[in-house]
Amino acid sequence: MRAIWKGAVSFGLVSIGVKLYSATEEKDIRFHQVHREDGGRIRYKRTCSVCGEEVTYDDIAKGYDIGGGEMVILTDEDFADLPLTSSRAIDVLEFVPAEQVDPILYNKAYFLEPEGTATKPYVLLRDALTDSERVAIVKVALRQREQLATLRVREGVLLLNTMLWPDEIRKPDFGFLDEDLKVRPPELAMASSLIDSMTGEFEPDVFTDDYRAALQEVIDAKVEGREVVQPEEAEEAPAAAVDLMAALKASVDRARAARGEQPARGGGGGEPTPISSARSAQKAAEKKAAKAPAKKTAEKKTAEKKTAAKKAEPAKKTAAKKAEPAKKTAARKTAPRKSA
Repeated sequence: MRAIWKGAVSFGLVSIGVKLYSATEEKDIRFHQVHREDGGRIRYKRTCSVCGEEVTYDDIAKGYDIGGGEMVILTDEDFADLPLTSSRAIDVLEFVPAEQVDPILYNKAYFLEPEGTATKPYVLLRDALTDSERVAIVKVALRQREQLATLRVREGVLLLNTMLWPDEIRKPDFGFLDEDLKVRPPELAMASSLIDSMTGEFEPDVFTDDYRAALQEVIDAKVEGREVVQPEEAEEAPAAAVDLMAALKASVDRARAARGEQPARGGGGGEPTPISSARSAQKAAEKKAAKAPAKKTAEKKTAEKKTAAKKAEPAKKTAAKKAEPAKKTAARKTAPRKSA
């Protein structure tokens, strides 16, 4: 990395020499405008719209449009007297909890590296920031502009985040904010269930720029002279749902299916909610648990009856055999004798 700025962090009476490096870089694939016929680069000339002459950089000044076709011209002398008191310093103004800084204010990020003998005070400020769980609010002048910024610690390095000024944040002015829209509790509950089913730990490395990867594949194919394969068409976005609850429930089911879980089942004629679904599942589990012992007891009794019947059957047969001669004897005794 190449340092883009050198200065010092002013921390009370302590001055810490630092170098500034860009902490981020854009990975967009850049193109040049070229002539389609021969690939020649397209060049643009700086010409004056009044006299039509080509103008060099030395003859270019800054102009502020005040409207009505009038322009105020500012020279380098006009900028020289502007109050950039922190031109080579990062002045610490105060320390605040990090959660009090709205992320919309953050602009660009820069790493700070200690310079020369400033390593020990640099580490001291870093460790103090870590222990306090706060960020430093600072002012710094970069590219001829004074900027508000924060100092915080990231992976053992001081990170400078330049911020927008509060008056640079636009206020949302949309018509629906004035409408009296009511959200039904079942819809809110189902939306909360959808959020719960899609909740996870943020791991930025799992997300990729699919468009850039596909575009790079096209470029590589052109370079290597290979046939360019048409990428698969992305699935069309689903049409706007008329039934909000149905769309929410379908979303919950899809999220659960993606995680390998069973989809939620709604019962009865009412609209299912996370609470009613949980209650239904609990009741079903209780009924199942109650039926299981009763079923086992009934099966046990039936088996015992069958065993007893099998054991009694031989005894019945033996008793029947023993009773048969007795019956015959009794019948003989009872039968009347014939007269001579």
